[in-house]
Amino acid sequence: MKTALSTLLLFFSLSSTLLAQEFSFETTTIDYGEIVKGSDGIRIFVFTNTGNKPLIVSKVYSSCGCTIPKKPEKPIAPGEVGEIQVKYDTNRVGPIRKTITVNSNAITTPIVSLKIKGSVL
Repeated sequence: MKTALSTLLLFFSLSSTLLAQEFSFETTTIDYGEIVKGSDGIRIFVFTNTGNKPLIVSKVYSSCGCTIPKKPEKPIAPGEVGEIQVKYDTNRVGPIRKTITVNSNAITTPIVSLKIKGSVL
């Protein structure tokens, strides 16, 4: 009886994972390199919904007010591509080392940390 219950629980666990929403980023770090003060600070993180259900990005926030992330407004269908736009204030001279946190309904990785780095001259 105990083995049957364990098998049943394993089956439901695996089936919910197989029919889940997941996503995969092309990269989790964007390097601005050396950029000039006042230049374009917008960069895009691209991801794909690799699951079988719509992926909902519920919240995106940064470690600093100098970095403004923008999340997708609509759910991302299975197999579709989505974007997280990040705008860094390039009027701040010096090194860039910021983290953007993405919250979603993904099953195995509901929270993803994205990084931007570089230097404003």
